[in-house]
Amino acid sequence: MFKKGDKYRHNFVMIIDDNELDNYINTRTIKYSFFSKEIYVNTGSTSAMEFLENLEKMPDSKNVFPKIIFIDLNMPVIDGFQFITSFKSMKSKLAKKCKLVILTSSVYEEDKKKAKAISRDIVFLSKPLTSKMLSDL
Repeated sequence: MFKKGDKYRHNFVMIIDDNELDNYINTRTIKYSFFSKEIYVNTGSTSAMEFLENLEKMPDSKNVFPKIIFIDLNMPVIDGFQFITSFKSMKSKLAKKCKLVILTSSVYEEDKKKAKAISRDIVFLSKPLTSKMLSDL
């Protein structure tokens, strides 16, 4: 992944959060930490899923599909857990290689347990996103 001489650790990551201010802060943190060169930002789970499905169809999909998706839990219409369940059901090899990171203001232990029940490889982080969190991923 991160090779000596590379400026960024990843080429593409995605943020899914309905809060514009959180998206701005998280985008700046990711950029200034040199964590990812490009950041896809979606304010809803439905649009994020459609975007990912379209990315899969691109000829260069392997190079543009996000390696990490940061997901807020509390969103209208389709919440973060529903997105994760839908994403996990994708048949794509690209989706299977993508790391899911819940980035939320939720402090409920039940949410952590629910995330682990869906998949043991989901990372659970509390907002705000920091450079330290990114370096630990």
